[in-house]
Amino acid sequence: MFGRLREDARTMCERDPAATGCLEVVLCYPGLHAVWAHGLIHWLWNRGFRLLARLLSHIVRLLTGVEIHPGATIGRRVTIDHGMGIVIGETAEIGDDVHMYHGVTLGGGTNEPVKRHPTVESGAQLGANATLLGDITVGEDAAVGAGSVVTRDVEPGATVAGVPAERVE
Repeated sequence: MFGRLREDARTMCERDPAATGCLEVVLCYPGLHAVWAHGLIHWLWNRGFRLLARLLSHIVRLLTGVEIHPGATIGRRVTIDHGMGIVIGETAEIGDDVHMYHGVTLGGGTNEPVKRHPTVESGAQLGANATLLGDITVGEDAAVGAGSVVTRDVEPGATVAGVPAERVE
């Protein structure tokens, strides 16, 4: 567990040129705190402590400005830079080494009890205020531009931007 915490802190230090050191990152980065808390909250959720998990996720949202549903699946070395306003829905799946900026929404596309939130594969980058809706997949190493609205799959390695998002390269 402590190895994973160190790995996350080291990754955030490497990705954020404004970080003056890893101690600053550990103490002052709410996106990192939200991801760490989600690990415990997700564990509780999967073991049937659903009310407790929801309550703790609500407290974390109040403290960090990052809302991650306890049912969401988050990989390793996921970084949230300037986390305020992040919303990650229940059936969202986030791979390893994903980097996202403030205001990103991984939102649902239906009210039915099915997979209804995006899958973001490893290495993807999500720009500030990007909105991804529905059961879509953002492929490995893809990039979503700031302010984009994504409602269709994004191919691996592609860059999309705009409303609605379209490939730009």
